[in-house]
Amino acid sequence: QVQLVESGGGLAQAGGSLRLACAASGLTFSSYAMGWFRQSPGKEREFVAAISRSGSSTYYADSVKGRFTISRDNAKNTLYLQMDSLKFEDTAVYYCAARYGVRIAFAPDEYASWGQGTQVTVSS
Repeated sequence: QVQLVESGGGLAQAGGSLRLACAASGLTFSSYAMGWFRQSPGKEREFVAAISRSGSSTYYADSVKGRFTISRDNAKNTLYLQMDSLKFEDTAVYYCAARYGVRIAFAPDEYASWGQGTQVTVSS
C-alpha cells in the first residue's frame, strides 16, 4: 500500500528556514501529483503547495508564495518543501499527500494518500 513519511519538522525562529521531506513507498512515484498541506489547532487543513508528476509545474498558496519551494526527486521517491523566511503563522502540522494522475488538485479531499504529518513550530 502507499506509504508517505514526512521528516524535517522542528523548531525555527521567525525569518529562519526548514526543509521538509516526504519519502514515498508502495507506489510508482512519478505517476502521482503531490501536495503539501498544513493544519493548525482549531483550523481546517489548508493547501500549501503542489507539484506535477514530472516536477515541471508548481503551485502555491498566496500565503507562502515567494517563501516556500516545492520540489521532487522521482529517482529517490521523495518530495520536498523548502521553507524560508518563516513566520509565526507558519506554525502547523505539515502533511504530504499523493494523488494518482496528471491533474493537480488543491482540496484535501482530492488526495487519497496522506502521511502522518510533521510539526513545524516558528517562534516569534
